[in-house]
Amino acid sequence: MPSEKDGVMIILSSPSGAGKTTLVKKLSENNSFEISISHTTRPSRPNEINNKDYFFVDEVEFKRLIKNEEFLEYAKVFNNFYGTTRTPVIDKLTRGKNVLFDIDWQGADQIKNKQLDYKLITFFILPPSKEVLFERLSKRHMNDRLVAEERMNQFERDVLHWINYDYVVINNDLTQCFSKISNLIDAEINNGSKDYDLEYIRHHVEKLTS
Repeated sequence: MPSEKDGVMIILSSPSGAGKTTLVKKLSENNSFEISISHTTRPSRPNEINNKDYFFVDEVEFKRLIKNEEFLEYAKVFNNFYGTTRTPVIDKLTRGKNVLFDIDWQGADQIKNKQLDYKLITFFILPPSKEVLFERLSKRHMNDRLVAEERMNQFERDVLHWINYDYVVINNDLTQCFSKISNLIDAEINNGSKDYDLEYIRHHVEKLTS
């Protein structure tokens, strides 16, 4: 049975290229935060380490985990599967660790719908503009402009899910964005006052989608 000593679940989602993975890694530098490592069927990138960045598995193994109902959430994104297994997450929470999730809106919805007995705080990260996002994606996928364009097309759909999150934060400056998220987490956990302007976010989303 969950208690007050249990950890908190913190979800960061964003359209591809908006910076959620970098922010999750920065947050994890705090000793009370641990990243939930996802399983994925996508190939590893040159700088990624198996069992640290992801558990890289093939589709057969991933579907075995689905069949055994081992996932807290899973989704297919850009033709690859991503998922979070339940047991390691619950283990961390019961040891008082706050668990960080680097997942998309599909996974966030699934975790919310599970209605686990642990506090859940959700963040949606947005870029300052579509131009900045395309620049970031073009750098990441330098050799394949089509990939960057595919991610931009997906952005148009992903951004619509901002409304389902507790907080939306604009990643114009990484340090400021990190500070904003940290302060909101602290306020949520300690019932402090929250510096959050929903109307400003609403106007920003309108600019991004116009």
